[in-house]
Amino acid sequence: METSTVLDAVSFEVEAGKIREFARATHAADPVHTDPVAAAAAGLAAVPATATHVVVAGHHRDQQRFVRDLGLTIERVVVGSVEWEYRRPLLAGDALTGTRRVVSDTVKEGRRGGSMRLVTLETTWADATGVTAVVQREVLIERGR
Repeated sequence: METSTVLDAVSFEVEAGKIREFARATHAADPVHTDPVAAAAAGLAAVPATATHVVVAGHHRDQQRFVRDLGLTIERVVVGSVEWEYRRPLLAGDALTGTRRVVSDTVKEGRRGGSMRLVTLETTWADATGVTAVVQREVLIERGR
């Protein structure tokens, strides 16, 4: 697949209830994630999402289609890394659209022999005004046969 190819685009709203769920699941102790008064005291217009909140988009994506479109065999795929570059905090009420692209697709030899396919994906999460809020990068590794 050609790099810079758009795989998909998905939209979702950052919901206060989901922020609370993520805060609980990730043991985020800072009350700004659950208490609007604490968020306001910290200078925020609303409760901020936790750092990995955009993974909720996985529930809105057709994961089978993107795996098929990339020609991957899901049984041989592991996530090598995921990173987030925040341009601003995500706040309850934000409407985000994430456009996911292939930025690199290479094959290399593994340390123990056999090939590994490395697919680097980048999702640009833009708010309702079109301004990028977060850039998410992930590397998928497909182990050779």
